[in-house]
Amino acid sequence: MAKESFNWKSLFINDETDQSEGKVATQPSAPILPTTENKFPNQITESFPTNSSTNPFLNEIFEVYNKGFESLNEAGFDFFELYKSVMAVGVTNPQSYQMAFAMGKSIQSDLTKDFLLQKGSFYITEIEKVHTKYDTIGKNKKAELDNTITKEKYNLSKSISDLEAKIIELQKELEAKKIELQKIDPVNMEQLSEIQLKMEANNLAKQKILTSINTVITGINQYLQ
Repeated sequence: MAKESFNWKSLFINDETDQSEGKVATQPSAPILPTTENKFPNQITESFPTNSSTNPFLNEIFEVYNKGFESLNEAGFDFFELYKSVMAVGVTNPQSYQMAFAMGKSIQSDLTKDFLLQKGSFYITEIEKVHTKYDTIGKNKKAELDNTITKEKYNLSKSISDLEAKIIELQKELEAKKIELQKIDPVNMEQLSEIQLKMEANNLAKQKILTSINTVITGINQYLQ
């Protein structure tokens, strides 16, 4: 098996599974024949639609799984090589399985159906481990973000309620002040009128007394020698 395993940061390394758990006992692999006789497609033809328009991360994450799948491949011919061949030729075409199996037999003479199924189960188990790990991480992050959003919403809602309550109190205070303002003139009008009359009376009284005094002074000047 390739030494690299699954990891989210570096394509797919399953750090939670140690090497002893990540390995499955398999039959010894036969030596790899020259590359001219061991040609398999480098790209896997997808047999299912990837609707990246609905989920923009689907193609990226599938590529991560695909490279992680490749990192688990052992030397020799096993399920991985048959999988790539079948996916390239036609996953529903019986001849693609027969041709891939025959090619595998030419590379590894002791290749059997049971061995391929065993290795297929191994790949499924490893991928499921990685999926479970990062599904848990994703759920925890989502729960953490949900909690943060809930707290922020609560705090903001409380602040808004407090401000609304203050606004109501200020509106009440404003209305009370307006009423007080409207009452100022009527309440003080009588007193203002009284003061105004007294001021006028003061002026008239001064004028009256001064007029009489001045009249007497004029008479003194006129009638006394």
